[in-house]
Amino acid sequence: MGLKLVLTGNYALSYAAKMARVNVVAAYPITPQTSVVEKLAEMIESGELDAVMIRVESEHSAMAACFGAAVAGARVFTATSSQGLLYMHEVIHWASRARIPIVMGVVTRTIGPPWNIWPDHTDFMDQRDTGWIMSFAMDNQEAFDLTLQAFKISEDPRVYLPVMVGIEGFILGHTSMPVELPEQQDIDEWLGPRRQPYVIDGSTPLALGNLASPEDTEEFFMDIQKGMDEAKKVIVEVEKEYSKITGRPPKGLVECFKCEDAEIQAISMGAWSGDLMEAILKLRDEGLRVGLLRVRYFRPFPGEEIAERAIGARGVLVFDRAISFGSYGPLFLDVVASLARAGRKLPYLKNVVAGIGGVNVTSSDFEQIIRNFVTEVESGNVSYFEWYHKRV
Repeated sequence: MGLKLVLTGNYALSYAAKMARVNVVAAYPITPQTSVVEKLAEMIESGELDAVMIRVESEHSAMAACFGAAVAGARVFTATSSQGLLYMHEVIHWASRARIPIVMGVVTRTIGPPWNIWPDHTDFMDQRDTGWIMSFAMDNQEAFDLTLQAFKISEDPRVYLPVMVGIEGFILGHTSMPVELPEQQDIDEWLGPRRQPYVIDGSTPLALGNLASPEDTEEFFMDIQKGMDEAKKVIVEVEKEYSKITGRPPKGLVECFKCEDAEIQAISMGAWSGDLMEAILKLRDEGLRVGLLRVRYFRPFPGEEIAERAIGARGVLVFDRAISFGSYGPLFLDVVASLARAGRKLPYLKNVVAGIGGVNVTSSDFEQIIRNFVTEVESGNVSYFEWYHKRV
């Protein structure tokens, strides 16, 4: 094992990109992402990282620059947040459709208006249909690990899809935690040289931007879906390999926390899962059999893994930090689809949307929400949806 440093979540992303020996970084600063690329710029300026920093005038250009560099054979990294992520949305689709490996850190921040710099999952979830693999960290160590693994996953020939790694702005992004870094030599041997399906370097005549037929276009989309299906296996393989280097046990696409015997399964994603774990431990001390399925990868969605654990529970309580207006939280929608596909009687289901715009949700809040849900399950009168909102 290499160094143990105290890093913010943003710096954890930076150090992971450095250890992957990226060749090109292109980004535009936006709160709360800015210190990710500031740190990388420092590393490049000092000679600690042998890479090129492309200074651009917008996030759209940042992703376009990353896309161009990646197509030409470079290992690239970028990071963004909120409105900046929305601005690059068009080129995000280009990257996945072109099957070009790219890694991006998303330091989440709510979408305005009203203008707000605090985190939820709205910007991240807005990318769920872009064809990118999407992971989300609970702490800074995981932010580092997921980002480093993202390069290996993205560049696997069975996948060849870009990857975004989410962390909550400020909650992780600007909070310092101990992070263990592996030895650089071990990562060099494990990650290996850049791999991608093709390189455009001017040596071969190419025609770009041709109009595709409806059938060809649909086959492109079908192939991305196949890549996502393969990614489930690749993610597990890559994490197991990485675990041998770091000694940290693999957790898979979904982490099971006290879920083996749980009658009530909570499901969540992101940093607030740590607060939820605290609440679950307290509730279990009181005799309530509550567990947590923590989603680490939202795309590809681990529906089979969730259904296997949750279908036998009495109740399933899904916490979302985003809302699909007119419907439910995005995480809840995928969970329900996965359980329905299992072909068995469904448990009581409830979606709780909370923490929007950075509203703080504590372990005590989670305790109360779960207690209320247990009461509803025991009475057989479960409300399908709740927006948990409070003012401090």
